Amino acid sequence: MIRSIALATALLTPIAAFAQDLPTAPYLPLEMATTAAQATVAACSTEGYNVSVAIVARSGETKVLLRADNAGPHTVGSSTGKAFTSASMGRDTAGLAGFIGGNPENGGLRDMDSRLVIQAGGLPIRIGGALVGGIGVGGAPSGAIDETCARAGLDAIGAE
Repeated sequence: MIRSIALATALLTPIAAFAQDLPTAPYLPLEMATTAAQATVAACSTEGYNVSVAIVARSGETKVLLRADNAGPHTVGSSTGKAFTSASMGRDTAGLAGFIGGNPENGGLRDMDSRLVIQAGGLPIRIGGALVGGIGVGGAPSGAIDETCARAGLDAIGAE
């Protein structure tokens, strides 16, 4: 019995050590997500807009959600949906809306997942070329302004 345990230990030790050395997939650390969200809210606030900003991981799960004082109740859902859409599709939501609008045969993308919000204001988050999440903003008077605020958040963390 002892010999069997020793043999199993000898055979499995290199595998366990090797598994610990494997690189992990790129991800968005919580600290960076929080910094991006705070910078986004600040950028919109400076312009007089009360918005919500959501940051989601590549998986689409919400990492950070900030709602500025006096932001409309709808802004939480729109920001989360835009962030999810950008992370899921790997592209900006304004570009996706234009793509669908210019190609009616792709209109079914809007119904692919109930969490998708295909309006300007969502951007993918890329770090070192890897897609690690999405950022979405809702509440400014236009999607273009939402996107500008989101860009400020990405700039704050050096994301692409």
